[in-house]
Amino acid sequence: MQADLNLLTVLDALLEEGSVMGAAQRLHLSSPAVSRTLGRIRKVTGDDILVRTGHSMTPTPYALGIREEVNRLVRQANAVLAPSRELDLAELDRTFTVQCHDALASSLVPVLVGRVAEQAPGVRLRVLAENSADTDDLRHGRVDLELGGGRPGLPEFRSETLGTDPLAVVMRTGHPCADHLDLPSYAAQPHVLVSRRGRLTAPIDDLLATEGLRRKVIASVATVHTALQIAAASDALVTTTTILCRPLIEAFGLLTRPLPVESPEAPVNCNWHQRYDSDLAHAWLRDQVRAALAEALAR
Repeated sequence: MQADLNLLTVLDALLEEGSVMGAAQRLHLSSPAVSRTLGRIRKVTGDDILVRTGHSMTPTPYALGIREEVNRLVRQANAVLAPSRELDLAELDRTFTVQCHDALASSLVPVLVGRVAEQAPGVRLRVLAENSADTDDLRHGRVDLELGGGRPGLPEFRSETLGTDPLAVVMRTGHPCADHLDLPSYAAQPHVLVSRRGRLTAPIDDLLATEGLRRKVIASVATVHTALQIAAASDALVTTTTILCRPLIEAFGLLTRPLPVESPEAPVNCNWHQRYDSDLAHAWLRDQVRAALAEALAR
């Protein structure tokens, strides 16, 4: 037989109030309705629960024995159906996994780690590199947040554009184009692309094609770090974001020059699965990522 869990709520009120009328007032029900439910409880348990003694009612030994357990079950059920909407950061004990490319990791993650450690000392961050192919990690909860230029197309995912970063051309000090970089000279130089999937073309190639130009791509690499390492040791150009790549660009002692063609800024998107929409801790993490990126872009 499947138990009617609604009976527990009425039983708890009866045992707490010690009368049908008191339970009815507590539950905002009529006395006849509570009386009928008491009859059902008696039938299910095989016990009278409350018996009349003069002008009052007295719980049976069975009722006294189960009173605390019934109250605990009702409180637990209420906690499940009406969860707390307050987040205690001092007590939060959780590990979050964030996936992003190396330029974002270099510029955003140090700020993010500092904010998280200051506000929630029990929280740990796992920062993973981008995969070379799409995975189900976000769907299955193995990754909490995915940061980058892409946006998932399925309705089960959420995405927010946190900011944009202008593109620039990165080159070594003393590069032949350091003093003058127009579109023909840009196209004539060797180029290194950053692509987690190993692509040998990018949207900038479509812009060049409209001008009748085509650049020579000598390599496609998975990380900005590797691309800049090649640029530091050759005449290869790297077209990448200006602000978020700045720590790596400065680390290699490279120069940046404006892209010699108008191009939209690169978006920075934050993607997550819809299961976390109402999760208070996850929402707090998204706030910290948003604030950390704003700080990184403002530098």
